[in-house]
Amino acid sequence: MAGIGFRVRTKIERAPKDLLEQFAKYPTGNIVDAMGRFGAMDPGVKPVGPGMKFAGSALTVRIRACDNLVIYKALDLAQPGDVLVIATNNFQGAATWGDLTSLIAKAKGVAGVVTDGMVRDVDGICQVGLPVFARGATPNSPFKDGQGEVNFTVTCGGVTVRPGDILVGDGDGVVVIPREDWDEVRKGAAKVVEKEHQTVANIQAGKLIPDWVAKTLAERGCTFVD
Repeated sequence: MAGIGFRVRTKIERAPKDLLEQFAKYPTGNIVDAMGRFGAMDPGVKPVGPGMKFAGSALTVRIRACDNLVIYKALDLAQPGDVLVIATNNFQGAATWGDLTSLIAKAKGVAGVVTDGMVRDVDGICQVGLPVFARGATPNSPFKDGQGEVNFTVTCGGVTVRPGDILVGDGDGVVVIPREDWDEVRKGAAKVVEKEHQTVANIQAGKLIPDWVAKTLAERGCTFVD
């Protein structure tokens, strides 16, 4: 009897739609700043096409190398606003996602797909218009035998992702916001944006170097030599 390694959790608690809409307004950099410079996946996980961005609730998938059987069950369970997070343990020998799975995901209302593995049919993925973030592309295709898990905790791009966690992706990469931090990060990101707006206003007014630069250099004991 299969258990750990070949199982599917069919029900998860997703993030509220209004909260996803709020996080969608913030660039990933602002969100990471609000999280104390933590939370971003490694830079190898990046959009496969220009202009791709998303905010959604994690539907997690863990697959073994060169197999994407359980991804299809994840797609069957997917709801509008979900982000499929596909953990492959950084496998690069074959793709786990392509244009046909993108078509299915788009029809289901999936907000985006994130994998630490590979995709194929990049042109087709871009034509579908679904935001897909991956480590790269290869023509090699996977088998469909199993095993795998759906909606259990995974590690993707060096970050732990639990079902229902919020993910935001843009041209800079992907950031994961744990459930228990949603409210604090939301408030923090708003403050970061406000501060950046003030910085832009200062620059436009001719104040190019912030006061804190000289103060910090002095506090750290920097020596200036002519």
